[in-house]
Amino acid sequence: MQPPDLRVALFSGNYNYIRDGANQALNLLVGHLMARGATVRVYSPTTETPAFPPTGDLVKVPAFAFPGGREEYKLGRGLPWTTRRDLKAFAPNLVHVSAPEFLGHRAITWARRRDIPVVASLHTRFETYFRYYGVGFVEPGVRAILKRFYNRADRVLTPTASTAEVIRGWGVTTPTSQWPRGVDHRRFSPEARSLDWRRSLGIGDDEVAIGFLGRLVLEKGLDVFADVVTELRRRGIAHRVLIVGEGPARDWFAGRVPQAAFAGFQRGDDLGRAVASMDMLFNPSVTETWGQVTSEAMAAGVPVVAARATGAIDLVQHGVTGFLAEPRDIPAYADAIGRIVADPALAQSMSAAGHARAAGWSWEGASEAVLRAYLGVMRARPLAARAPASRS
Repeated sequence: MQPPDLRVALFSGNYNYIRDGANQALNLLVGHLMARGATVRVYSPTTETPAFPPTGDLVKVPAFAFPGGREEYKLGRGLPWTTRRDLKAFAPNLVHVSAPEFLGHRAITWARRRDIPVVASLHTRFETYFRYYGVGFVEPGVRAILKRFYNRADRVLTPTASTAEVIRGWGVTTPTSQWPRGVDHRRFSPEARSLDWRRSLGIGDDEVAIGFLGRLVLEKGLDVFADVVTELRRRGIAHRVLIVGEGPARDWFAGRVPQAAFAGFQRGDDLGRAVASMDMLFNPSVTETWGQVTSEAMAAGVPVVAARATGAIDLVQHGVTGFLAEPRDIPAYADAIGRIVADPALAQSMSAAGHARAAGWSWEGASEAVLRAYLGVMRARPLAARAPASRS
């Protein structure tokens, strides 16, 4: 089995209609697979106004808007006959599911009925989301659903070792492989720092800018971020807050951090400039499985203060590239930020150490790790490799 022998049906809940770390990784993966000779077809909900052009062949899956005020996300309605007809014509010999929603569950069932190997990838801590919307009591039930989902796959790809440990704690027994993430080192670099850009936002050259980077949604820990900023003000620690991103919780967040400079959504080299122009990144999220914003900040030479949770604990070296604190420990976060603010030499040391640590994270290496996992699964299922799907 070689890469050109692969015919991969990739199922995504959000391949390109909203820009986030998961679909960035998926699109880069598809480009890498095609460059290595594999054939890939992507099945995902779509919109008339996608965030960016898709990589590879994208097949629209019927979907409905996610309820509860998060209509920007869509849920696939399973596998209607039009999608199954397309799958039959494509005849995949491997199925990759990237989200544990209706479409992903149905895709696994479709593959299992045809003895086609399944690889599942884990991109975020879905089970943690509900606690931010007042329904945290459903979390045990969600974990049970996720356990069943990942136990139906032949291999689970997790970004980090800590994430693999989490799902094993749920009772997932499927073998795991790591699919790390990469960084665009040309874009995320200390050289991208711009004092002029900071000044345009009203941030002085001698002010310490504490940055937030990401979609402005509650599950990113916006409440903790705001509480820590309040604590910093109470302690008299001089700082400015720099917010890079947009999202449905923007107005709520702006009310909690009224003195913050909101730079809005940034993309491309503008995003690299925004990250490098921070003096530290504060990432209190516990939903990450890697923490793309954390790795990009480190590559840009920005010290990181983050939650001691999956993702960050695999990236941030406590006391070397930044600090880790227990997820909702407001005083501990404030202590860590205060130490960096008060000690420019420590900040410089963490900047250099983070930049050096991030140097080994490449998108090519990350995507090649997935390809190796695919080939390993296929070699363990030789009959499936020789018998592509033929039933509707």
